[in-house]
Amino acid sequence: MTPFVGELIGTMILIIFGGGVVGGVLMKKSKSEGAGWIVITIGWGLAVAMGVYAVGGASGAHLNPAVTIGFATIGDFAWADVPMYIAAQMIGAIVGAVIVYLQYLPHWRETEDQDAKLSVFATIPAIRHPLSNLTSEIIGTFVLLLGLLSIGANEFTEGLNPLIVGALIIAIGMSLGGTTGYAINPARDLGPRIAHFFLPIPGKGKSDWGYAWVPIVGPVLGGAFGALFYKQFFIGENSAAFWIVGAIVLAVLLAAQFSVSKGLKSE
Repeated sequence: MTPFVGELIGTMILIIFGGGVVGGVLMKKSKSEGAGWIVITIGWGLAVAMGVYAVGGASGAHLNPAVTIGFATIGDFAWADVPMYIAAQMIGAIVGAVIVYLQYLPHWRETEDQDAKLSVFATIPAIRHPLSNLTSEIIGTFVLLLGLLSIGANEFTEGLNPLIVGALIIAIGMSLGGTTGYAINPARDLGPRIAHFFLPIPGKGKSDWGYAWVPIVGPVLGGAFGALFYKQFFIGENSAAFWIVGAIVLAVLLAAQFSVSKGLKSE
């Protein structure tokens, strides 16, 4: 199996299980309807673990452009291979989303809530405030990369690493995911959002392209900063990139705080 095929299949598996658990919880007349956020976060954690188990030996199982870019930022992955990995992840995410659509074929018509239908494919913020939503995605993906690199630096029983990574995803979802639905992965959000746009889903509504940039920019910034933070403080290797990306992240955080404070004062 080539790295391209590995990333494609791994991301497809990620979306089948991840989008599938959201569909089960949100689609009307599903036997798991209403199972709740904890079930969704566990489902996504296991989705990542299964994807890593399936293709880790072929591609390293990034399954996420933010991970690929984060690793490349600190020299752990070749920049020349980044476009190929991201292309594979995007294709895999779209294919996975189409499979989820097929899984729930009779349930789309039974479900009237357009946001619920979109949520099976892409993220929707609990409170729509772009700078705050961007902040949430930055923080979540920062923790993801910091966690992945920390896990990789520890020795576990052979074959256990994917489950530990899955536990990390569950922790992020339970602790930080309630604000935006924790995309923390541009391919996981954009690929299925594209599928939602093109698929003949009854009464689906709009694909919310005005929000689509947040789960792309936030994870890329947060992932790069998480990787650079690990290299700076855990490895002890100073780099100009850490301070540059850190300044950008700080600017976003301050802008979000200012925007929210200004809004509160005006109410």
